[in-house]
Amino acid sequence: MKYNFDQIISRFGTNSAKWDGMARSLGRDMIALSVADMDLPAPPVVVERVTEMAEHGIYGYTDPFPPYFDAVQGWLSKAYDWQVPQEWIVFCPRIVQAVSVIIQKLTEKGDRILVHTPAYQPVAKAVSLNDRQLVESPLQLVSGRYEIDFEDMERQMSEGVKMVMLVSPHNPTGRVWTIDELKRISELCIKYDALIVSDDIHADFIHAGHEHTVIAKLSDEVADRSIICTSPGKTFNLASLEIANIIIPNMQLREIFKEGLQQAGIHNPTFFSVPALEVAYTASDEWLDELRAYISDNIAYTMDFIKAQMPELKVIQPEGTYLLWVDCTACSSDESGLIEWIQEKSRVSVSYGTSFGVYGEGFIRLNVAAPRPLLQVALQRMADHYPLYQK
Repeated sequence: MKYNFDQIISRFGTNSAKWDGMARSLGRDMIALSVADMDLPAPPVVVERVTEMAEHGIYGYTDPFPPYFDAVQGWLSKAYDWQVPQEWIVFCPRIVQAVSVIIQKLTEKGDRILVHTPAYQPVAKAVSLNDRQLVESPLQLVSGRYEIDFEDMERQMSEGVKMVMLVSPHNPTGRVWTIDELKRISELCIKYDALIVSDDIHADFIHAGHEHTVIAKLSDEVADRSIICTSPGKTFNLASLEIANIIIPNMQLREIFKEGLQQAGIHNPTFFSVPALEVAYTASDEWLDELRAYISDNIAYTMDFIKAQMPELKVIQPEGTYLLWVDCTACSSDESGLIEWIQEKSRVSVSYGTSFGVYGEGFIRLNVAAPRPLLQVALQRMADHYPLYQK
C-alpha cells in the first residue's frame, strides 16, 4: 500500500471528543473504539492544502464559490451517478444542524416524525428537542440481517407522519437499503404526503455486493419531496472542519431551508472547510480506494477474531459504514454487565446499544476505522476479560 494506515497517531491533547473526552472521565489507559470518526489521518493532499491555508495567516470570513459547487457536483456524479444542478446544493456546517433547521422550518410543533430504530441519536434527539413527536419504527432482525417492518411503518404513517428521517446507509446496523426498499419507503411517503430527509453521510463506505442508491434518484416525484444530506466528514475524516452539502431539488423547500439557516445565523464556512472539501473530492481517489480496502480488512479481522475468541457474540454483517453492530446478549442482556466487562475490566471504550434507543439493549457498536495494531490490542483486551472465556 502507498499509504501507511497502520501508524498509530496519538490524539490526546487535540481536544478530541473521542479520546480526550474519554480520558477525562475514564483515564488515558483506555482505547477508544467509540465515536464515529477515524483514527486515521486525512489524505496527504488534504493535509497539505490545510497547511498551506494555515500558513497564509489571515483567517477571515469565507464563502463557497464556484469551485466548491463544481467539486460537490463532480463527486455526486462520480460516486453515485447523480447529476445535480448547482442551485440544488446548499452549504451547511453539519448535517445535524441541517436536520434541526429542516424540522423547525418544514414541520409544526407536535408533528410526528418517523425514524427506524435503533437509531443514530443526534438525529432522533433533534426531533424531541424541537418539540416534535418522535415515532419509532423498529427494524426487525431476521436471520442476522435487519429489515424494515413495512407493516409497522405504514401503520405509523397512516396515523399521521409529516417527515421520515432516513439514515442511508443505516447507523448503527450497517444496512445498505436496496432499491426495492427505497421504493417502498418512497411510495409510503407519497401516499401519506411525508417529506423524506436522508442522511447519507456514510454512503462512501459500501461493501462488496451492495450498492448505495440516493433515494432522490428514484423519480422526479420522489426528488420533489426529498432532502439529501451529504458530507466529506466521514469519508475523509474531516468532521471538525464542519462542512456538509444539503441537496434540495424542490425550489420552495430549498428557499425555506435557506431562510432557516439565515435565521439561525448560519452562513460563512470555516476558513479550512471549503479548500479541504475541494481537494478531498477532486484529488483523493487513490487514497480512498486504499482506505476502503484497509477498512474492509479491519472488518474481516474483527469478525474472525470475535468468532474465534468470543464466539457467543454475534456480529451483524455490515453492508456499509466502518461500524460493527454486535449482539452481546449471550454475555449480558443488561448493559451494566457489558460496561463492567468492556469498560471497567478491558479498558476499551465502545458505543453501548442503549445510546441508540431502547432497542439497542444488549448490543455494542464498534468503530473499526483505526490502525490495525490498535484494533488488535483492543480486541485482545476484550477477549482476555471475556465473561464466557474458558482457559
